[in-house]
Amino acid sequence: MTIKDILVLEEGQTFDRKSIKIKPKDLANTVVAMANADGGDIVIGLTDSKREIEGVDYETEKTNDLLRVPFDFCIPTVQVRVERVPCKDKDGRNNHLLVMHIAPSDRVHANQSDEVFLRVGDRSKKLTFEERYTLMSDKGEIKYEESWVRGATMKDIDMSLVKDYVGRLRYGKSPLDFLKENNGYTVEREGELYPSAASILLFGKKPQDFFRRAYVRFIRYEGTEEKVGREMNVVKDVIFEGTIRDQIDKAVSFLNTQIKEHSYLGEDGLFVTDEEYPEFVRKEIIVNACCHRDYSISGTDIQVKMFDNRLVVESPGNLPGLVRPDNIRHTHFSRNPIVARYLKTYGYVKEFGEGVDRMCSEMEALGLQPIQYRRVGFMVQAVAWNQTNESIDIGGESVKINPKSVNIDGESVNIDGESVNIDAKNARRLPKGGPVGQKLEKESISKLFRRAGYREPTIKKIQLLFETIDANEVFGSRLIMQILNCSDSLARKILAKLRDEGLVEPVTGAGKGKYIFKSQDADV
Repeated sequence: MTIKDILVLEEGQTFDRKSIKIKPKDLANTVVAMANADGGDIVIGLTDSKREIEGVDYETEKTNDLLRVPFDFCIPTVQVRVERVPCKDKDGRNNHLLVMHIAPSDRVHANQSDEVFLRVGDRSKKLTFEERYTLMSDKGEIKYEESWVRGATMKDIDMSLVKDYVGRLRYGKSPLDFLKENNGYTVEREGELYPSAASILLFGKKPQDFFRRAYVRFIRYEGTEEKVGREMNVVKDVIFEGTIRDQIDKAVSFLNTQIKEHSYLGEDGLFVTDEEYPEFVRKEIIVNACCHRDYSISGTDIQVKMFDNRLVVESPGNLPGLVRPDNIRHTHFSRNPIVARYLKTYGYVKEFGEGVDRMCSEMEALGLQPIQYRRVGFMVQAVAWNQTNESIDIGGESVKINPKSVNIDGESVNIDGESVNIDAKNARRLPKGGPVGQKLEKESISKLFRRAGYREPTIKKIQLLFETIDANEVFGSRLIMQILNCSDSLARKILAKLRDEGLVEPVTGAGKGKYIFKSQDADV
């Protein structure tokens, strides 16, 4: 890790910055939180807000106190590898930053006050007694990816794959040294070194020789139901094997060939193509399944089931840790932290804990239902509904319709045998979350953002804000979070885009960071 690497990193699930002035007991909370989650890196000597480089060389006593934190302030001791990164501090002196590399632990760690923290995004969440108990129960699951694989030897590892990964990590030693010196990649038995489950799944020459059902299976059904026997309606059935990366790449690539497209003439006179499911959703829903499945369950596989009206992905294992169907959008816990960090290194995962939320946001931006997660037996099921599940606005109310039982002649809609007159000009699809507010008359919004090079998902989010927020309504990032069901960081980025394009003006006396949309006759 170099100073250039450190300065461009954003705080998140596995990275945090701390001033040299931090108190040992406060640092302990972050150390404990990362050890209880996916591990991570803490840089000391770099201020949190302004990223000023303080360094640690001229604060020997404070540095020594902080180095004792994993031993003296964490129960049990947290395993930490320390690195000193050379730098120039804010006063122009040669100095060093201290980097604590924290490994994910198979035990639950607490601070000196017997408080347990878990890393959730860029925060360290203090757990309740019930959450702590759940974490203690689930920690046993982490061991599986580090366990011995019967019959596997180091000859079953493709060292070229390890070499590529080591290069991306900028690890200075050989691929074999990396496997030996980093927890979870090898297991020692009777003086011999063997690959762990994670090593076989990520770097194995033939992973399915040892994990026979560790693959992704794509099944395409005709219609909206899964039928068996004489009525069986399977029209495609394909299996994707190899390492976890191979499975993801092959499955996503094939899924892309099965997606329906709808082309129409847009407002600017150019043809626009809408896909059945957003590109990010198609990839992330499979990445999530491969990353978090329970690989100790050997009797089944990950199944991607495609129906006419929905996409269903089933993954073996219950939801891990503190994650439940009702909090999965904003709660993160890795059953397989070694696999998760590997996928993040290769860019399959942007930030831990943001994938599900972004999937839901992109679906909602298109007026579709957010991804639905549920437990079915020992499987986790993720469901994405496509545009055949429509809602229309009639008389101010959202009416869900079944496209097979709806006849539209342009002036009336026949629903279950009754004719309902509608104003075709004012009928519109409703976004998930309820009726929209009075729509602002800004026909140039789409063109403006397209000319500025913004992508369609971002444009749709901004359009939703214009439709939902009234002309004179004061708003900030918090309201944007509520409307888009997005993270605080994404809400702030969207607000910045609105400012950059001159579409909002600040409001004085309403608090920091408050704005209103510019009036209809403003020059935008």
